[in-house]
Amino acid sequence: MRELGGPHGIACQNTDMPDDSPTRTRPVAFAIFLIMAGALGLLAAFELSIEKILTLSNPDYVPNCNVGVLVGCSVNLASNQGSVFGFPNPFIGLMAWPVVITIGVAILAGARFARWFWIGFNVGVTGALVFVGWLIAQSIYVLDVLCPWCMLTWAVTIPTFLAVTLYNLREGHIPASERVRSLAAAWFRWIPLITVVCYAVVIVLAQVQMNAIPRVMIDLQNLF
Repeated sequence: MRELGGPHGIACQNTDMPDDSPTRTRPVAFAIFLIMAGALGLLAAFELSIEKILTLSNPDYVPNCNVGVLVGCSVNLASNQGSVFGFPNPFIGLMAWPVVITIGVAILAGARFARWFWIGFNVGVTGALVFVGWLIAQSIYVLDVLCPWCMLTWAVTIPTFLAVTLYNLREGHIPASERVRSLAAAWFRWIPLITVVCYAVVIVLAQVQMNAIPRVMIDLQNLF
């Protein structure tokens, strides 16, 4: 306790109690995005894990995600690229995406994390982006196949990396100059557009290398 006041009176203030008034607005939209992205990524990892287990238990099993010649999961799941670390890649998603969901929920609940935590989180999403970029290249240039659940993973990993990195730069969790922080704050509002541009780049690469768009249309016509 600390006494405050002058000759006309004494006021008491408990200096041990935390200040409940927030110094900045809680990033609700950011938290909701993390929850949604984590949920979609977890769905993709779960579905791929189930398909992999069913394939291992029955060699004649045909995954439900096999749409046609170009669009399917079997080639990816059976390839060396599908088990880079000695176990199916989707198992990584089963471990990683719940962490993203938990962080989003914690932010909604008012949690605040130390700088080292945000930097560690950023390292994790950067590693995920690099891994996904390599898998995209393998699918387009080596395996010649597009896995639906894999593509969902790609689709959520890209904006997750952008959101976490730009948020950390804007908030100063990653040491940067004021100019960089200002640019990050400006670019943060354009994440949807930047994400669409990244999707477009992947589509163009797939079209140039695989003639993907007509082949996908044929697969979808045969499916329906």
